[in-house]
Amino acid sequence: MKVGVVIAAAGSGVRMGAECNKVLLSLHGKPMLQYSIELFAGLEEVSSLVIVTRDVDCDLVQGLVEQMGLNGWVQVVPGGAVRQESVLRGLRALPADTEWVIIHDGARPFITAPVVRRGLEAVREHRAVGVAVPVKDTVKRVQDSLVVDTLPRAELWAMQTPQIFSYELILKAHEQASAQGLVATDDCALVEALGHPVHIVPGEYSNIKITTPEDLPRSDEPAVGFGYDVHRLVADRPLILGGVEIPSEQGLLGHSDADVLTHAVMDALLGALGAGDIGEHFPDTDPQYAGISSMVLLSRVMALVQARGLEVGNADVVVLAQRPKLSPWKAAIRASLAQALGVAETRVNVKASTCEGLGFVGREEGIAAQAAVLLRARRS
Repeated sequence: MKVGVVIAAAGSGVRMGAECNKVLLSLHGKPMLQYSIELFAGLEEVSSLVIVTRDVDCDLVQGLVEQMGLNGWVQVVPGGAVRQESVLRGLRALPADTEWVIIHDGARPFITAPVVRRGLEAVREHRAVGVAVPVKDTVKRVQDSLVVDTLPRAELWAMQTPQIFSYELILKAHEQASAQGLVATDDCALVEALGHPVHIVPGEYSNIKITTPEDLPRSDEPAVGFGYDVHRLVADRPLILGGVEIPSEQGLLGHSDADVLTHAVMDALLGALGAGDIGEHFPDTDPQYAGISSMVLLSRVMALVQARGLEVGNADVVVLAQRPKLSPWKAAIRASLAQALGVAETRVNVKASTCEGLGFVGREEGIAAQAAVLLRARRS
């Protein structure tokens, strides 16, 4: 039984409100996509795995595959403009001797081995198997805000993935749909269009698809992050700290506006999210970030915070600088950061230290900043 897997992971994260592909967002400390990869890589029935993702994400996903020690066994291929096109590309990338194929959405990280094996047992007889759960709510058809029909709930099932097929059958279904311009919301519908019946096996209600921030598992456990950054002092650059321009003979050197304090705050937020660091999200090799305001970048990190259903509880920051004296500017920095973090000014503390003239700070070669933040479940 030669089984291949196609994981559809080419989403944009728009409905999630994320700046990146949602399957690369951290979930309980690791990328969402990693859960599905681990599940299928651990099944002895699976002989090959293809991940279809956006062109811009191929290197990141390949890096994840290599980090997991699966390089050479897992293929990463660029997807198409829509999911259906992406899945077809994934099907074509599977080995020619594939007999059965499992198609799964990378945004369903809670899939379990028993569900997959139920589908694999059924597909030998039926050649097309969908995983689904009975609908719990009454479903109505509505037009122009008026109910036009109440559907019989006992007959309604909510489709999930994986969906499992004879490789020959699903490839034919996709290629015919592509030729005819037929668009469907799942792979089973394309097989149905061929006139082939689809058998349903029970899924699990926990096998949810992460589409919007409300779908993310919530935790009442607060998370703390720490950030640190340093930039060199140079002439002919503005000195910006916490989004506030400070009068100074020297400013900080960097690819962006080099706001060392805001960078430390961003790293602290990403640390609390378990989402890497600012170098991963905003690399200094990317021309789109040249000269950009760090407050703009902070707003993008805050979008990730909000997408997880979290908010900032408080932030404590310190700037390490021999000059200029920052006491006159602390209140403005505090107000600026509070606004960016969406908290009251009383929840932001700003400190400064000269390091007693020691080290690169004392020699006025650079400025460093440290930040600690607490994230908690959003209360409103």
